[in-house]
Amino acid sequence: MTEKTVEIQVHGSLGQIDAAAWDACACPEVAAGQSARPMDPFTTYRFLKALEDSGSVGPGTGWQAQYLTAFEGGQLIAAAPLYAKSHSQGEYIFDHSWAHAYENAGGRYYPKLQIAVPFTPATGRRFLTRPGYEVRGMSALVQGAVQLAAQHQVSSLHATFCTEAEALAGAEMGLMHRTGQQFHWDNHAYADFDAFLATLSSRKRKMIRKERRTAAAFGGDIQMLTGDEIAPHHWDAFWRFYQDTGARKWGSPYLTRTFFDIAQDSLRDDILLVLAEREGVPVAGALNFIGSDTLYGRYWGCIEDHACLHFEACYYRAMDYAIAHGMRRVEAGAQGEHKLARGYLPVTTHSLHWVGDPGFAEAVQQFLKAERTAVEEEIEILTSYGPFRKTKGEDQE
Repeated sequence: MTEKTVEIQVHGSLGQIDAAAWDACACPEVAAGQSARPMDPFTTYRFLKALEDSGSVGPGTGWQAQYLTAFEGGQLIAAAPLYAKSHSQGEYIFDHSWAHAYENAGGRYYPKLQIAVPFTPATGRRFLTRPGYEVRGMSALVQGAVQLAAQHQVSSLHATFCTEAEALAGAEMGLMHRTGQQFHWDNHAYADFDAFLATLSSRKRKMIRKERRTAAAFGGDIQMLTGDEIAPHHWDAFWRFYQDTGARKWGSPYLTRTFFDIAQDSLRDDILLVLAEREGVPVAGALNFIGSDTLYGRYWGCIEDHACLHFEACYYRAMDYAIAHGMRRVEAGAQGEHKLARGYLPVTTHSLHWVGDPGFAEAVQQFLKAERTAVEEEIEILTSYGPFRKTKGEDQE
């Protein structure tokens, strides 16, 4: 039997791709009726379209869409959120040192190609394939992306926060595998928050209880809103928080104000908004996205400083929600070793890389080998310092 030809296409706008066909690759579990929610809310058509339609990506942002699709027999079998990048901001797997080294050697590092969800350090599939086309679809996307990079003579291609399975498959295809670290909280079928606390050492248990009491005394109420509970005026408040955090961390916010208007229309069912109000005025908030089994913490901001309110809104309320809804995990975003004491343990993250220059590729490969060893050692050490009881019955009250 003659094997069908796979056709690779590049699109400058998501509007050029059928929404249902994209989601059949991005969230097939929803299309098949196996889940009401997507595993990964960030690769859905509606989320990526919101980034594009709001001007958060596109001209002037350094994220120029080059969505990659693979068709077989007229059917979309695979897709990837691919962008041409003119900088390395908003990625959270940092290659600034690579850029400096390459340019110091006389090369031109930018533009580069990036398969990623912009501004979103959350692990998920980056090579989106229709069920039954996992191997063939990913192979076509990798070959297509590398060919596009070579054709346009860009320095490099990167796929960030991919799954471990994708990383291993990509390495078999000749891409370079990089590892990193984040802190995630696992829900071991806890009946309630106290059941989680019971697994901690006495000292950590008392610390968390004290933090929650301190946060509760900030002088107001905390709301947890999702779906139709979220109203347009809530986004006015959150925009103020987001601007404050963006100005301090990145210099300017990545998302535009219009993104939150679009979120109200098309994404609010995917969102958990935690808002702290004092005398009827929102003073702090945390934005989370809801997957089928994972809650993703994304942004925090405030206009008033209150002790421990950040821990309560971002970490403990997220854990409360995950327990109440039977979710397996909370991913609280990039960095932050302070999460360790609060039950968020280090886990390995993965990315894939292709570098056009053979000499520079060899140098990067050697760097990644040493980095992987360092990451493994750090995760082992940090895990040993986790807050959980070391032996059964230890520190029980």
